[in-house]
Amino acid sequence: MPSAPLTPSQESDYVRELATLFPAQGNWPEAEYVELTDHANRRIEFTDGQLEFLPMLTLVHETLVRFLFLALYHFVDSKKLGEVFSNGIRVRVRPDKIRLPDVLFLHRDHYHVRHSRVWDGADLVMEVISDASKDRRRDYETKLADYAEAGISEYWIIDYQRKRVIVHGLDQGSYTVGNEYSPGQRAASELLDGFSVDVSVLFASADDVPE
Repeated sequence: MPSAPLTPSQESDYVRELATLFPAQGNWPEAEYVELTDHANRRIEFTDGQLEFLPMLTLVHETLVRFLFLALYHFVDSKKLGEVFSNGIRVRVRPDKIRLPDVLFLHRDHYHVRHSRVWDGADLVMEVISDASKDRRRDYETKLADYAEAGISEYWIIDYQRKRVIVHGLDQGSYTVGNEYSPGQRAASELLDGFSVDVSVLFASADDVPE
């Protein structure tokens, strides 16, 4: 016989009891964050003991990520330069700070930073901007500082709302003012000579996605 549904009071008690099984926000050790995200179906980043829940992925976001991943993957693979991944590789900025780039590239000369669960770096990362203002600030400001701190040579920001691609290059530990590209131009990498993306085609790939 199925059990009766919980009352609101019982459900509240259940949530509180469940919460006691985990560290308080701000007190999460990195190892427990990694263990949690090994089994979570949410994208969660980590800074100094705090879990940072990323927005649920939209079809527009994933369409743009797929376009960028395939373009970068085919370029890198054709030249045997290294590895390209999207959505899921945890990258340690420093101890107790971990990010999840939408797309990343690692040169074959730097494979020593690869690990099964968390990487200790990358050479190029891309972030497709989400719509919410706090998420836009995270990618435009917080992650700009984070990826520079991690020593990642190039950071691409893809802003579908503004129809802009911004490419930042690392110079003496910080990113230079990024080169901005708009439809009708090709966004070009300085790190990967010969790699570029047609901005018009990139954004057109998501224009027919239903809301």
